[in-house]
Amino acid sequence: QVQLVESGGGLVQAGGSLRLSCAASGRTFGSYAMGWFRQAPGKGREFVASISWSGYSTYYADSVKGRFTISRDNAKNTVYLQMNSLKPEDTAVYYCAARLLRAATIDANDYSYWGQGTQVTVVT
Repeated sequence: QVQLVESGGGLVQAGGSLRLSCAASGRTFGSYAMGWFRQAPGKGREFVASISWSGYSTYYADSVKGRFTISRDNAKNTVYLQMNSLKPEDTAVYYCAARLLRAATIDANDYSYWGQGTQVTVVT
């Protein structure tokens, strides 16, 4: 079993920044890929970013490329999502997810464990 707990969400003005964290426990964090997904009101869950077990490979949705950065600290069992230049359309519940394989993907169906989510609200 893998337990994931997100933190760092909140209310921010457009153009501002937030850093989300996801703390993992239960199994060897350094052996699996991680992803961030989000779900806005009335919409389906969408891919945001993912990172391989080593951190060497990262993937981003086009909508966040150049603004968001995913990273991980395997010594701390934590994955991060640095979000800069936030826009109102980034408003959503953000979820981290773990995939019990080393390679990262962009498909939510490839991820077996999910956190409870953290709300990000961007206002003008």
